[in-house]
Parts: sequence; C-alpha cells; structure tokens
Amino acid sequence: MRLRSDIFVSALLRRVFSAGGFAAVEQRGAEQAGAIFIRHRFRDGTEDLYGPAPQMLADDDGERRFERRLQRVEAPDVDTLIARERRFDSDLWLIELDTETIEGLFGVVNAD
Repeated sequence: MRLRSDIFVSALLRRVFSAGGFAAVEQRGAEQAGAIFIRHRFRDGTEDLYGPAPQMLADDDGERRFERRLQRVEAPDVDTLIARERRFDSDLWLIELDTETIEGLFGVVNAD
C-alpha cells in the first residue's frame, strides 16, 4: 500500500527543512492519490523537474519513485511542462525545493 500524497509531501518538506534547505507547496493536489511533481531549483537559476516514475520502473514495495523529466532547464520550460500535465491531471501536487542536493530525499529511478 502506498503512502497518501499529503503525508508523503509533508514528510518530504520536513526532510528538506531538517537538511537546511527550503521547500514549498506550489500547488496542492488530491490528498489521497494526487500525482506529485518536484521542482528542484539551483542557485544558477536552472531547474530539474521530477515526476512520478512509470509503474514498470518502480519497485512494488509501496514507495513512491520519481523520474527526472527535465534537467538544468530554465523556469519557463518547467512551467510549460507543468501546464501540459495539469490539462491531464488537475489534482497534481507541485513541490518546490531549494536545496543543494536531493540525495536521500526521495527515490529516483533511472530510465536508462
């Protein structure tokens, strides 16, 4: 059984803050099972965007896994992709992270 979206987001924010970073909820989604997108901002103004990993890339252990959708792009590129995702799923969560590294914060799968 997978953790509810609202609980996962709350735990993620706490982990980021405890590591000395900043995190914010840009858009609140469905509490039970809303898709979660994570926007990781870097000091040089670029961003990475992580979205839910496809089922075939995720382990069946109930943990949420993410895949990197965009890497080191400008903010408008992230906004464009999120706007497209919202057309399909208006219940998605968008979380913003301003931290040195995402290592240990959430699971990322390799699509390679």
